[in-house]
Amino acid sequence: MIVKPNPQNSKMSAKVPLVELKGVKKSFGSNVILDGVDLKLYEGESIAIIGPSGTGKSTFLRIISGLLAPDAGEVLINGKPLQDIGGTGEVHIGMVFQQAALFDSLTVAENVGFSLFEHSRLPRKQILDMVKQKLQAVGLADISDRFPSQLSGGMRKRVSFARAILEDTAIQSSVHKILLYDEPTAGLDPVASTVIEDLIRSLKTEQDVCDSYIVVTHQESTIRRTSDRLIMLYNGHVQWQGQVTEIDRSDDPFVRQFFSGSTTGPIQVVGKEV
Repeated sequence: MIVKPNPQNSKMSAKVPLVELKGVKKSFGSNVILDGVDLKLYEGESIAIIGPSGTGKSTFLRIISGLLAPDAGEVLINGKPLQDIGGTGEVHIGMVFQQAALFDSLTVAENVGFSLFEHSRLPRKQILDMVKQKLQAVGLADISDRFPSQLSGGMRKRVSFARAILEDTAIQSSVHKILLYDEPTAGLDPVASTVIEDLIRSLKTEQDVCDSYIVVTHQESTIRRTSDRLIMLYNGHVQWQGQVTEIDRSDDPFVRQFFSGSTTGPIQVVGKEV
């Protein structure tokens, strides 16, 4: 296993990471997906997780979000075990799923506001006003009454973004906010992908919707346009990590093969994505 140390951020090393994975392991039956993975995400960072299909990238996000428990290792959020932060109001984690995961029978507004409709005591009108603001933030004003079947793929993706960034008004502005994106540009044409990539950046750098984010992707434009740091997963381990600006001059065989698309090299074809 070759892990390139992150040369930057001696300053960051003194800070508490927003997200830290220590020796995380996960298997499904006899299939080992993650085999002792370490990661640190600091406030203000944008990280891309890459690797061939089947290397556990989506599993990685589900563990961070608390949707899936690791078999071993620790997941720390703002320095505390993940299981201890629920309801503390310290960190808000939003998840954007690969297939948007919208309810076909609900309107856009009902999809975006679903969590608040179900779990908060806020008046319906207030929730709908909040939904409208978030839809405007993702460039989708005036579509609240449409159904998912009436939307393009790129629009459905943006609706899922609006849902991920919708927060209960009880959440304070000082709370650390993390967004996790699972293949946000998968299946989109280049123009629609650019819209999504610009939105991912904008939500952090311009709209201040999140402090940091992690994006899982195969798409080179998404890697280069949304992320500052890159982590490559393969065979259950972090095989390489570094700045996105280092990609073109890296001589790491995993990096070279991944970005060239060559069938020759250390990366072998594996099963379906997990």
